[in-house]
Amino acid sequence: MEFLGLTRKLPPFAAVRAFEAAARVGSIKEAANELHLTASAVSHQIRALEDYLDTALFRRVGNRIELTLTGRAYSAKLTTLLDAFDETTRSVKDAGRRPFRVHCTPGFAARWLVPRLDRLSFGDKVRISVSNGAPSTDFASNNADVVIQWADEPVQGVITEPLMQSARYPVASPATVGKLGLHKPEDLCRATLMHDETMDAWGEWFASAGVEPPIFPCGPTFPNCELATTAAEQGQGVALAYDAVVRATLESGILVRLFDAITMPFVMYSVAYPRSRTDDPMVREFSEWIHAEAHAAGVAAHDGQYRSSAEGLRV
Repeated sequence: MEFLGLTRKLPPFAAVRAFEAAARVGSIKEAANELHLTASAVSHQIRALEDYLDTALFRRVGNRIELTLTGRAYSAKLTTLLDAFDETTRSVKDAGRRPFRVHCTPGFAARWLVPRLDRLSFGDKVRISVSNGAPSTDFASNNADVVIQWADEPVQGVITEPLMQSARYPVASPATVGKLGLHKPEDLCRATLMHDETMDAWGEWFASAGVEPPIFPCGPTFPNCELATTAAEQGQGVALAYDAVVRATLESGILVRLFDAITMPFVMYSVAYPRSRTDDPMVREFSEWIHAEAHAAGVAAHDGQYRSSAEGLRV
């Protein structure tokens, strides 16, 4: 087996660095100032590189230098390589110091991400920002390293990794269930229903339950499912919650799942990050960690059949 590391033939790095700097700034003196060397040392390094390559990289024209055609082509490639080397080195060096910024919905943050952060090796460095609507995947302006994207629509220049799928079902506080006597799906026609302006699916759920929905359903409309679910926790009515997000809340007894009927499962969240950050070590570790968490919870987007937590149903 041949190892690339044993067959590479690389010129001295100091010589490469001196040549690239001189080619980029067009001056031996300015390159020397940038590299904190003497002009004589830079000239010596460039001559050493030319000897190594057995070709001229510069033409000396009086007190000036001009790149040869070979030098121009070589320097352009070296600048690209050294810029990438610098960016990769900075990302590794800064990984243990800078915050890691995650942009997501409030429901995902509060009910799913935050309770698990202590299982991420750099969870104490995560900084979370939330949005009322679908989080922006414009990484030029969202000040994020990773976005937990709503659904899995492709975005140009962005890697989108489907993360989590979920069905929805009604939930309410135990007090609401007792007060309204919610014993069968038809009983929801007289209940106060919490509506979600982002993706209200009450019509789909009533159809799944085989119940004619109320013509004029009563209840407030919220900008996202988290506020609707929080209102249900406070005894204000019944919310249509995402199973993948509210499982822990159901286990705590704060909310109760109502009935077996569910909406059709779909990919509700994806991990999104700039294509240029594909090899960033913190991005990679976060992505691998959160996919593993979704898989362990039984809600991963590519785990095959969807498993419902409360009833063990498969769809």
